[in-house]
Amino acid sequence: MMDGTPPLSKAGWIPILAVIFVLGGSWSASAELRIDITRGTVEPLPIAVTDFLGSAEDETRYGRDIASVVAADLERSGLFRPIDSRAFVQTGRALSALPRFADWRVINAQALVQGRTQIVEDGRLRVEFRLWDVFAEQQMVGFEYHTAPNGWRRVAHIIADAIFKRVTGEEGYFDTRIVYIAETGPQDRRIKRLAIMDQDGANHRFLTDGDTLVLTPRFSPTLQEIIYLSYYGGVPRVYIFNIDTGRQEIVGDFPGMTFAPRFSADGKAVIMSMAKDGNSEIYTLDLSTRAVKRLTFHSAIDTSPSYDSDSGRVVFNSDRGGTQQLYVMDRDGSNVRRISFGQGRYATPVWSPRGDLIAFTKIYKGRFFIGVMRTDGSGERLLAEDFLVEAPTWAPNGRVLMFFRQEPSDTKGGGGRSRLYSIDLTGYNEREIVTPLDASDPAWSPLIP
Repeated sequence: MMDGTPPLSKAGWIPILAVIFVLGGSWSASAELRIDITRGTVEPLPIAVTDFLGSAEDETRYGRDIASVVAADLERSGLFRPIDSRAFVQTGRALSALPRFADWRVINAQALVQGRTQIVEDGRLRVEFRLWDVFAEQQMVGFEYHTAPNGWRRVAHIIADAIFKRVTGEEGYFDTRIVYIAETGPQDRRIKRLAIMDQDGANHRFLTDGDTLVLTPRFSPTLQEIIYLSYYGGVPRVYIFNIDTGRQEIVGDFPGMTFAPRFSADGKAVIMSMAKDGNSEIYTLDLSTRAVKRLTFHSAIDTSPSYDSDSGRVVFNSDRGGTQQLYVMDRDGSNVRRISFGQGRYATPVWSPRGDLIAFTKIYKGRFFIGVMRTDGSGERLLAEDFLVEAPTWAPNGRVLMFFRQEPSDTKGGGGRSRLYSIDLTGYNEREIVTPLDASDPAWSPLIP
């Protein structure tokens, strides 16, 4: 047995104690069950996710709810197909022993998830799960978790991440949150509030009251803070919002309008645009010393900066070449070079957390596109298209994007619904992320530590 206890989580997350356990002999690499997610289309893996067993009524309810969330996470990824529980042959207490693998092969389950829940003496919830390769009759991974009972949903996301990683070889993205702009009201008088939720839409809450227009929220690497643009007092300024305390703080005392903020990879600096005397340039602010540094010096509009995965380079959009295009520069503002050369205009670039791709919004012939390209501008691929799609944000594993899609308004100014969608890097598996109100400007958090 190996202890894998993570540090206490931040920003309101419930701490989880994790222990790895292994049963049933060595694992044969030649028989390994695996999904190759780099291909354009993947046939979803049939997986059976059974209700986690419990002795008491509360334990049984937690076990049922955890299994439901695990199955929903995996299904939503597009890489797994949970099998209807009504097809299960081995059920109930028989699952407390080793699986009868023949019973699972007969319903074509290639993988099996089973588990147990228990309220232990100190009042914590103990959750155990195992992932089995049905045809090899081998355990692939197993964990035990201890948490406060109200942490059951987070445990379910962590289990889904563990399954995703074991079968695909890539980090999961289920134990994450989304911050976005919740919108209500007519199109010419929109009320916009900061809102936050789990990546599956659960645990939704509003962070601001809507009295002030807010835009472009972004998570800090620590998950404790959100940086965003606010029109408090009618003046657009960049603010930092502390999720735990609700405290809001203006970022710097700049003479012009500041906007399009993002944190550096270590969370110690902020990069943003500032418009002064009719010109927009890119600046950085050291959050500890409050030292400000100007990175661009051009008469054109330079905006929407985004650091790469280690903050060594910056991508931004500029019209310095006559049309709005993407440029990359070193973190000190040197070595500026254009990377987009396709037809149309490019905006809202954001560097992948893997460091290998840049996502962007493209506008061409009155249509909007969400696309990706390599960091030198090669290999451009368009993943989504519509009347208006904008503001891509990366899942922390760099394999999934989220963006918002807005419908056109009618002649009376009605309609124009705005919703969040996710899509994988291959351009398949586009799905709506359900929110209680219209939604725009999503930002995906890192994995919770």
